[in-house]
Amino acid sequence: MAIGIEFPRVLDAARTGAEWAWRSLYQELAPTVIGYVRARGAHSPEDVCGEVFVQVVRDIQSFQGDEQGFRSWVFVMAHRRLLDEARRRKRRPETPVDTVDLRDLAAASDTATEAMAGVEEARLRAVLDELTPAQRDVVLLRVIADLSVEEVAQVIGKGPGAVKSLQHRALETLRGKLTEPSEDGAALTKSP
Repeated sequence: MAIGIEFPRVLDAARTGAEWAWRSLYQELAPTVIGYVRARGAHSPEDVCGEVFVQVVRDIQSFQGDEQGFRSWVFVMAHRRLLDEARRRKRRPETPVDTVDLRDLAAASDTATEAMAGVEEARLRAVLDELTPAQRDVVLLRVIADLSVEEVAQVIGKGPGAVKSLQHRALETLRGKLTEPSEDGAALTKSP
């Protein structure tokens, strides 16, 4: 989904502080930003997304370009927030403490569906962990953020040829890992 031909009007309105325009931009981009930073292992994806949008608000007057350029610009910020978070965690490591699992407090729902989704998500996360950080960035930015090779190159600071190479190697690794049976004997995808 994209804002489309209305993007210039939405951008202009956001620059003047129109709440509807900011809501539109946030609803369009926040889910993919959260998905990207969550898949990259952000400690608090919603907080990182919030930091990204604070920077968007601060810097929107300087943005020049179309909707796809705006998406790229936002993901450059998200990528930089991830790097900042990684540096921060390295300087100040945190020791996790036991907390109450809030899912236990939630209203009853379809437990089987939630369990399967949890297993699939854990398996997918484990497979993504098999990739190098650069390969993971390329795959997530291409798939989740739906950015072009050139836009991914801009986000991660590499050339388009390097992005294509990283993507190719990542996909080969994923293809091999996703067709391997897991401990329960099931593959995430079927072999050809």
